[in-house]
Amino acid sequence: MFKILRRVLVLVLLIFTGYKLFHMYQDVKQVMTYQSLVREVLSEQDTPANEELVLAMIYTETKGKENDVMQSSESKSGSTDTISDDKSSIRQGVQTLTENLNLAQEKGVDVWTAIQAYNFGPAYIDFIAQNGKKNTIALAKQYSRDTVAPTLGNTTGKTYTYINPISLFQGTELYVNGGNYYYSRQVRLNLYIIKFFSLF
Repeated sequence: MFKILRRVLVLVLLIFTGYKLFHMYQDVKQVMTYQSLVREVLSEQDTPANEELVLAMIYTETKGKENDVMQSSESKSGSTDTISDDKSSIRQGVQTLTENLNLAQEKGVDVWTAIQAYNFGPAYIDFIAQNGKKNTIALAKQYSRDTVAPTLGNTTGKTYTYINPISLFQGTELYVNGGNYYYSRQVRLNLYIIKFFSLF
């Protein structure tokens, strides 16, 4: 009886894993449809950003399934859903990323601080510059709890469950209105996911 149960559990796990891998492959294919547009936008700007990074950010933000593929409306207008076409979204996203990367270099902090600042806003770069000059999950969590969340109304430290491959190893929660303190780690993981699935 135990052997049968174990085999069933292994089979269910294999089916679930296959299902998730298939969906990841489909999501990567969708994101890669933006490759030529990303190249075009990057060629218009003097930027330290590169194609792989921008594609990984698109994967992280929307998997390429929304018009505002880089979720860059807020950085342009201060409100969500004000950009409704992919080229404008990528252009604004790359501009924001470029500003973050340049500021990060000026402040002497690591590149991943600039990536995390895409989610938190550029003030995060100053925070890291004053706290060791290297982005960490602990510092991102502190900034989310103490700065981002209270600014947007969460003054009690209220959290919600957030499950993702990175959060499984760090604590499966985020602060309400506190942004995503796993963001830069997710982008880094998604860089590898895109590289892997692009081989097929």
